[in-house]
Amino acid sequence: MALLRHAAAPLRSVRCLRTTPTTARSFSLTTRRQGGGGGQQFDPPTGWLWGVKPGEKPEPEGWEWPMYIFCGSIVVTAIAMAYKPDTTVSTWALEEARRRLEAEGILPDPSSSGDNKN
Repeated sequence: MALLRHAAAPLRSVRCLRTTPTTARSFSLTTRRQGGGGGQQFDPPTGWLWGVKPGEKPEPEGWEWPMYIFCGSIVVTAIAMAYKPDTTVSTWALEEARRRLEAEGILPDPSSSGDNKN
């Protein structure tokens, strides 16, 4: 069966070369149809930015206020995350080690060293 398939393949390619573009059938035998309501979907350009004439107030759309609230919450969250305190374990351990070393007298107290400079 495989031998017949390989033998027929060159004949099929020759048959495709013999057909001219005028005799070749198209993929669809029916005429092209336009979907939807059949009306024109293109709005001709008016020359005004977003179709609003100067001096007229644009009509608010339903998605605008939820989008403003969403974007505002993103900005507030970003500011809150930028100014949040550092609560990692390594920061706590460093501060605790510094306090213990200052209490034992190994490290000088930074608040008392500023007074001695005068």
